[in-house]
Amino acid sequence: MNAINPSTANAYRTPLNVVVSIIAISLSASAFLFWLVYYHPATDVAGAHLTFLPALNAGLNFCCTVALLFGFLYIWRGQIIRHRNAMFTAFFFSSLFLACYIGNYYLHGESHFPESHPTARFIYLWILLTPHVIASVIALPMILITFFFSLSGRIALHRRIAQYTFPLWLYVSISGVIVYAMLALYH
Repeated sequence: MNAINPSTANAYRTPLNVVVSIIAISLSASAFLFWLVYYHPATDVAGAHLTFLPALNAGLNFCCTVALLFGFLYIWRGQIIRHRNAMFTAFFFSSLFLACYIGNYYLHGESHFPESHPTARFIYLWILLTPHVIASVIALPMILITFFFSLSGRIALHRRIAQYTFPLWLYVSISGVIVYAMLALYH
């Protein structure tokens, strides 16, 4: 019979400070973005500065999507080093996206979908944007936890959570590109 030694079990337990840090980072980022989008007045109301940021954000999301898909392909083939590199690349593009996203909202504020296209607006708001925002808030702590498990060598836990993190992160990346495309098409 395999009895679990309490001292061994504690060695594999995630330290409370790590859990608290991941939750604090995720909540702080979400709260800051909520404030930025809904309460912070745009500083470049005329929209004359850094107008390329929305397109750059879509490009970064696209690059993240490609890196995620390569990461999945590599792990499926058992190429762990390449998988790790692809996932770090995806994380890099997501982090760069977040910085540019914050810059864009700081300067330009929220983009509103035109009311002159009610069907497209419904799809944009209720089928695409709302799930995209909710998924992105959920994805952030899951991505951080998944990376933590991998980097701390707890591969079984990494695999267990990655099966949920990967499709959610992929959805957020793909839907981010579609959100941009719809705004660009109908504006």
